[in-house]
Amino acid sequence: MQKKGNPLAFTFAQPKIPALDFSFSGLKTSVLYFLQKQAPGFAEQHIDDLSASIQYTIIQILLKKMETAVKETGIRQVCLAGGVSANSGLREALTNKGNEAGWEIFIPAFEYCTDNAAMIAITAYYKYKAGQFAGLDASPSARAEW
Repeated sequence: MQKKGNPLAFTFAQPKIPALDFSFSGLKTSVLYFLQKQAPGFAEQHIDDLSASIQYTIIQILLKKMETAVKETGIRQVCLAGGVSANSGLREALTNKGNEAGWEIFIPAFEYCTDNAAMIAITAYYKYKAGQFAGLDASPSARAEW
């Protein structure tokens, strides 16, 4: 979590994307336009507040989508996983939201909150050892076929 800056120092646009879809491109554009309007050196002078404010906005977007998902599905058990689960700001915000809303929150211990790079690497290693190679026409898929 960006601990040095003020998360409420700057306000950035939150995209209005329907349902459970989300995108951060609108937020990136909002930040870009904001910075373009500032004097030279502004970003460097306010880097902590900028970082904290951007992180705060991202967390708010994710929490709103999570709240929508819980309402739409009725599922009140929420798990945070993957590389993003290492973000202490998101961990804290989701825990607080869960306590407030009566959700059962599952967040793995920090040492298990990594991205998939190691898992992809070990899978590649074993596929290499087994002589399983993909051609240049291969397409990525979230569902590996063994």
